[in-house]
Amino acid sequence: MSKLLIVGTVAFDAIETPFGKTDKILGGAATYIGLSSAQFEIDNAIVSIVGDDFPQDHLNLLTSKNIAIEGIEIVQGGKTFFWSGKYHNDLNSRDTLETQLNVLADFNPVVPAAYKDAEMVMLGNLHPLVQLSVLEQVDNPKLVVLDTMNFWMDNAWDDLLKVIKKVDVITINDEEARQLTGEHSLVKAARKIEGMGPDYVVIKKGEHGALLFHEEQIFFAPALPLEEVFDPTGAGDTFAGGFIGHLVKTGDISFENMKNAVIYGSTLASFCVEKFGTERMETLTRKDIQLRLREFENLTQFDIELTPKKVL
Repeated sequence: MSKLLIVGTVAFDAIETPFGKTDKILGGAATYIGLSSAQFEIDNAIVSIVGDDFPQDHLNLLTSKNIAIEGIEIVQGGKTFFWSGKYHNDLNSRDTLETQLNVLADFNPVVPAAYKDAEMVMLGNLHPLVQLSVLEQVDNPKLVVLDTMNFWMDNAWDDLLKVIKKVDVITINDEEARQLTGEHSLVKAARKIEGMGPDYVVIKKGEHGALLFHEEQIFFAPALPLEEVFDPTGAGDTFAGGFIGHLVKTGDISFENMKNAVIYGSTLASFCVEKFGTERMETLTRKDIQLRLREFENLTQFDIELTPKKVL
């Protein structure tokens, strides 16, 4: 069975949206990526860090999804990373109310020996130096996917460029792509990012779908229109988990198969936003996914008769 190594935060979130609010609940980039990629029944492992305040029930949830957790360090006497945020009425923007790095401030990732040979690596949103440390511990993976954000562009620019140079795929949102390149056009932005190192660029546009770029090829996948969106937290990480989970499952990293991976990512993300935090991802089934994939197919496929080109 192919192996996936996931590096990122396992954390607590407190979320407020126009539809309600939560106290501390399970969150973190690696958590969402893991719960999403686990749907593909692959051998995946999380490398992260938590304090001894992190409930055993949360760890049991991960292992119940066949996610290996020996790479999650538990710091005795330490507190788990915590983020609190409030979303605006359109759910596309939010305010960070509180961030407590806690044990994450001194995180030195250690890749378990059994996963140093992982075929694919998903570098979830973390400090670029932590991401680079992981790449130094793995043995020539077939594909490395990087997720990052504008915070690291503002505070760790040089280190971010170093890690971008070493990855095969980068996933960022449209605002971040523009900030990273200084280009308003996402097509021009993607070309510039490819020049920084990655062969493939995935630009996430939230409720407006996602774009995949590779050389001169472009693919667009819409987001599935939903009647209700309760909480967009973790949707981007869930997208990344679905994207790389499909690639690990198939072992095919061609542009054509990455199109399918983008569709899977969008499909998984559409479930994530239906309830607060990880709640919907915890109960998701393969049947649910297949039914929604059918909805995507019906949304995007059409027959049209094109006028034949005139022969000159």
